[in-house]
Amino acid sequence: MSSTYGRFPGARPRRLRTTPAMRRMVAEHRLHPADLILPAFVREGISEPVPIGSMPGVVQHTRDTLRKAAVEAVEAGVSGIMLFGVPEESKKDANGTAGTDPDGILQVALRDVREEVGDDLVIMSDLCLDEFTDHGHCGVLTPDGRVDNDATLERYAEMARVQAEAGAHTVAPSGMMDGQVRVIREALDGIGHQDVSILAYTAKYASAFYGPFREAVGSSLKGDRKTYQQDGANAREALRELALDLEEGADMVMVKPAMPYLDILRDVAESVDVPVAAYQISGEYAMIEAAAEKGWIDRDAAILEALTGIKRAGAQNILTYWATEVARRL
Repeated sequence: MSSTYGRFPGARPRRLRTTPAMRRMVAEHRLHPADLILPAFVREGISEPVPIGSMPGVVQHTRDTLRKAAVEAVEAGVSGIMLFGVPEESKKDANGTAGTDPDGILQVALRDVREEVGDDLVIMSDLCLDEFTDHGHCGVLTPDGRVDNDATLERYAEMARVQAEAGAHTVAPSGMMDGQVRVIREALDGIGHQDVSILAYTAKYASAFYGPFREAVGSSLKGDRKTYQQDGANAREALRELALDLEEGADMVMVKPAMPYLDILRDVAESVDVPVAAYQISGEYAMIEAAAEKGWIDRDAAILEALTGIKRAGAQNILTYWATEVARRL
């Protein structure tokens, strides 16, 4: 077939897809180990790691195995580790006091990891009460069972102080309480921890994909968190949350979950000049692992494709349970 302009087609994009080397050379987005942050669970009162049934390959760590996981992450080139504490059931109460106990499991784990890897890994701490409350909500409750925003902020300020004192480089408020970033910034600055950064869970949606995480942290939640986490139907609302978090002093911002909210991630990334993270959550992980176990998809290829999609949408950093594995492969 020919035309006045020569042989058709004249434009052949396939020329740039001919070999692996060519595709690598022209790739617009590349994953790098430094993009990745490893979420890790540490459980009080166990002597061996406890596998999480709904998340094959992920465990609740002992203090010793958490240290080992942190070292492995450093060796693989991972940038950060996000710690979640799982207290003994008997230590949960209505106010989540184990979360602000300097000797609580999360603070102990922060000290352990800081002692083990120092500044070679950005040590991040989930700043939320849900793992520590007997009702499973992210804040303290009013007598009629609603989450009390302002009373919860007082607890978050306490959490920020003990986590910083325990060695966190970064605190990550995930409760979606109004005003949480400002209260935490003031609490940190008030005790001389101006260098501790805040990774704000800016757009955290009430999602069905959190299911396996509830097992991972031994959640006591009954009901849902729809009165404080964002509604999946809303997009502009995320930009309002973003503006508030930045005004209050967030150093980095996050979208969670990642996969169902790539449009939100793109909107956030295009609106800011601070680092943007996305959390590839437990349900996203579990779906790929389950489908691969069934032989329905190529596991390794699917993992890289999913992570590349998150980066392409605008994430500078990705929290993923595959962080160390993928960093080694990269």
